Amino acid sequence: MAEKTSFGASIIETVKTVVYALLIAGAFRTLFFQPFWIPTGSMKDTLLIGDFLFVNKMAYGYSYASCPSIRIPSLGVDVGADDFCGFLKGRTDRIMGSEPEQGDVVVFRHPVTGVDFIKRLIGLPGDRIQMKGGVLHINDEPVQLEAGGTFVETMELQGPQGVPPRCSGNQAVGPGAECPKVRQYETLPNGVRHSILDIGEQRSDDTGVYTVPEDHFFFMGDNRDNSTDSRVAQTARGVGFVPREDIVGRADRIMFSSAGRAMLAFWTWRSDRYFKAIE
Repeated sequence: MAEKTSFGASIIETVKTVVYALLIAGAFRTLFFQPFWIPTGSMKDTLLIGDFLFVNKMAYGYSYASCPSIRIPSLGVDVGADDFCGFLKGRTDRIMGSEPEQGDVVVFRHPVTGVDFIKRLIGLPGDRIQMKGGVLHINDEPVQLEAGGTFVETMELQGPQGVPPRCSGNQAVGPGAECPKVRQYETLPNGVRHSILDIGEQRSDDTGVYTVPEDHFFFMGDNRDNSTDSRVAQTARGVGFVPREDIVGRADRIMFSSAGRAMLAFWTWRSDRYFKAIE
């Protein structure tokens, strides 16, 4: 009898340990870091489809957007930050808040759909942003550009969504062929230098002036001709100006990367990107 009791107590202790571990992991995720997979090519070549990183929630302090979201379409699960921390929505202040800096790579919740996006912070409150001839202008001054050679990738379906890349001049190339894009290095007014890609002439190469409102930010993808960002007015598709409260955190380092359409396809893992700093 004592042996059965001991066995039952052991099972209970094991279950309690697992529950405690899950609670601790959940609290850690909620308070400090959030995992994020790169699903699209809008941040190439800084971030590639299949890169896995942790978002540092402590970088800018906490708002409702810092709360977790759980989306599992196959099971019909769609629990957003609003469901957990909706009572905080609408507040412009952040708990233990600090200011995002121009050039940071930031994860934020789409102001309309609530889906997490990752882009580079280009415009701070009060900044005037404009594209002229494919060159970024901030407060009426063009950013510094340097030639960066050519970024080449293979024409193939990428990631779980199976999206093919776009090539320079929107040229059509066959499966397995090289798909090139012009790369440049852009230096922002505060000295942050990063790469950008250019596919060719696009409507978004010349825009009006965007004046960033108070407590909002302007974001753009590094793959400039293949990014839905703040250049598109805020709708279910466009991003527009992003409120401070919708910022989740900063992306600092790639932890793991897979070029395949499934994470377990180990022959597609990109070991050269493990623990790579995000610039």
